[in-house]
Formats: sequence, C-alpha cells, structure tokens
Amino acid sequence: MSAAHRVRILAIVAIAAASVTAHAAAPVGVRLPDFEQVVLGNGAQVALMVKRDTPMVAMNVIVRGGSLADAPGREGTVSLLAQLMQKGAGPRDAVQFAEAIEGAGGELAIGADTEGLVAGASFLGRDVALMIELLSDALLRPRLDAAEFDKVRALAIQSIAAAKDSDPRALVGAYGDAWLFRAHPYGRAVGGDEESLGKVTLDDLKGAYHAQVRGDRLIITVAGDFEPADVRRRLEQAFGSWPRAAGPAPVASAAAREQGRRVLLVDKPGATQTYFWLGNVGASRTDPERTAQAVVNTVFGGRFTSMLNTELRIKSGLTYGARSAFDRLAQPGAFSITSFTATESTVPALDLALATLDRLHRDGLDDAALASARTYMLGQFPPTLETNGALAGRLADLLLYGLGRDDVDGYAQRIASVDGAAVRRSIDATFPSSSDLAIVLIGDAASIRNDVRKYGPVTEMSITDPRFAPR
Repeated sequence: MSAAHRVRILAIVAIAAASVTAHAAAPVGVRLPDFEQVVLGNGAQVALMVKRDTPMVAMNVIVRGGSLADAPGREGTVSLLAQLMQKGAGPRDAVQFAEAIEGAGGELAIGADTEGLVAGASFLGRDVALMIELLSDALLRPRLDAAEFDKVRALAIQSIAAAKDSDPRALVGAYGDAWLFRAHPYGRAVGGDEESLGKVTLDDLKGAYHAQVRGDRLIITVAGDFEPADVRRRLEQAFGSWPRAAGPAPVASAAAREQGRRVLLVDKPGATQTYFWLGNVGASRTDPERTAQAVVNTVFGGRFTSMLNTELRIKSGLTYGARSAFDRLAQPGAFSITSFTATESTVPALDLALATLDRLHRDGLDDAALASARTYMLGQFPPTLETNGALAGRLADLLLYGLGRDDVDGYAQRIASVDGAAVRRSIDATFPSSSDLAIVLIGDAASIRNDVRKYGPVTEMSITDPRFAPR
C-alpha cells in the first residue's frame, strides 16, 4: 500500500488525498496554508491549520509503528487492532459508536499501514468536541470486545478467500511484496494472510495495543473551521496524559535490490486471465531524487497515455490497463509494473512490458515527453489540497516523514529543474533493468508453466495456499 500500502489508510474516509500524491508537483501559486505546530507533554506532535472557507473540520491521527510491529507469524495483528478499535470504545458499544458518528453526519475510520496505525475523521465544525471525544475514546479506551474480534477476524479471512476465488487483482501486490522482499519486514502483508490471521488472538491485539499505541508515537493534525486555542486545550486534555511507549517504534532497514530474475507462479486452475506483477526495490518517500523519479514514472506508467498503457492497451489491446508505481515508505518500497491479460496472451503481454522497460532505459525521455509530464503533474496537484481532509492528510504525511512545508511549496520549482540529466540519472539509478526483476504471475499454471520459464527460475504455489509466499 505508497504509499501501495501507505498513502494509506487516511484515504479510507477520503480525507487524505494528499498522501496519495505525496510525490506530485505543486503548481506555481499553490502553497500549503499556514499552520502551527505544538508538542504535547508526552511528546505527541500536533499540527493545527485553521481554514474557514467551509464549516468542516478534519482530523488525522497516526500512531507510528504499523504492521512493522506485527510478530512473525502473526501478520495482520495491528490491522485487526485498528478495525476493532472502532467497534466500541469508551461508554459506547459498537452500535452506539457508529450511531454517534452517523448522527452528527460525520465520518470516522481507523486502519493500519506498514508504518502507522491511522485514524481519520471529518465532522462539522460545531461537532469538533464530539470528533475529538470519539477519536480519543477509540484510541485510548477501546473495548476490544471478544465477540467483535471474532467477527472482524472472520471477515478479514473471508475477504481474502473471496478475492482469490473471484478477482485476485487486489492481491497481486501482496504476493509481489512477499516475493520481492521475502524475509524483510516490507514483505509482510499489512492485513495478514489467511494463515496468520487464523493464529492471531485477542490477547495478541491487547498486547500490541499496550506495547505500541502510546502517546509519544502520536501525530495529530487538524484542519478546518475551529478555534485553535479551544482545540489545543481539548487535545491536551484528551491525549496529553497518554503514557510513553517503553521503547522506540519499530523501523525497517533498507532492503537489497533484486539481482537477476525469478518467477513466482501462483496456480489458479481454470483462470482465463493472468495477473502479473514485475518489481524491484524502488525509492523512499524522502529520496532526494523523488521529483525526477515522479516525472519519469508519469511518462512510463503513471497516466493513461503512459508508455506502458499505450503499448499494452491502446496499441495492442492485450489488456484493459497497465501501470507502474512507487511504494514510498521510510525505506525504499517496491517499484512495480502491474497488469493482466488473457491466458493465451500471457507471454506477448509480458514480452511487451519488458520491451517497454528496455525502451525507457535505452531512449529515456525526449523534450516533448518531459514537458508533457511537467504540465500533467502541475494540473493534477490542486485537487489534492482542496479539502480540509486532504490538508490534514498532507500535514500528517509531512510530520511522519520529517519533511517541511517546502515539500509542497517548493515543488513547482523543483519540477521545473528536472532536466534531461536528472531524468537519465533517475532512470539509471532507480528504475530496474528488465533483467533484474521479481515476477509474480497469478493464472492457470497448466496453460502457461512451460512458456514462462524463459523469464527465470520458476517457483510454484497454489492460490489456495493460505499464505502469500511459498513455504
């Protein structure tokens, strides 16, 4: 989740569009509105942005750690914890908690990503006190009810099984990360898999809560129509006495890049399509070259008229779409190419994707493509800062990764400075060679097994295996 994991659960309630485009360009004249930063007594970081053009207030809370805190074999623990925290908290059971949100016409959701447990809410300004009350109850006083836990875990397992049975497109990234990163923490599925979820107990959730969800790991952002002195006071009362964690939040080290090619074939007997994922270790959220990387990726696989989509969809008709993306985390996540095609077109589609990657390395971008990418990115950025939720999400993203407001304000200048030399440097350093890829194929193994051996050593597993990686 970029980010694929990341960007994130904040988008659950459509209040963090800014995180989704953390690498986009800021047009000239678009600046992040003024905000103030406060540190609570327990070390929690707070950012407050007053914006009175709409009578709404959005609030985001990130608790550093995320699925990196999951114990091996218990992947999905923090994800289940996040879901359970909104199934009853403080004086309200699950139904009463949901009714309090809906009765105010608000939105509230909690989820997990690789590096944080994330809560987001959006309420009318007049209900800011209720919003803070509900979020603080969910985070500080969750009921963690046994019956609700059983339902949440069962639904998570059923959802994975249903996706495997029908359309595994949403799961190909989980297989890809597991195959690329293997034992590295970034290879763990944030939501767990059928096997790990079956092992997670309510005691695991309670242990994770008491060890990980603590005051000094908090990032709180509020944007909208509110009185800052009042909100500061309420936040201090609600969150300021929350104790510190016994140790630092878990972090990951940088993963080594893939050398050579290897193939994971996930057998889905009778499948009429092959879903494919080609990837290697990419770039982090704070990579100094992220602007040039974003420009190149826009042209290569980041928009409808990209090189990948033009070749695989528009010209050849081999697929309904193809794209490439960076999963940007504190350390480099995956750079991936994803698409799907009819079973009989598996090899032609893969060959064309690899040939397009080769062309990027060989030819780079000409001046027209570079100018087009700049214009496209400038035009795509303003909507990501239109809402209070988007602004709160962007603030949370900046604080999580230790970035200043210049990440937004200075981006137009940085994108203008991306020249041919920066493009070439980015392609050579960050975009993988077609000969250095982890490849995942989900499809009918009997139909494609022999043909795909030319791409590298093949390891097989069944889609009915309850894990996302071979044993």
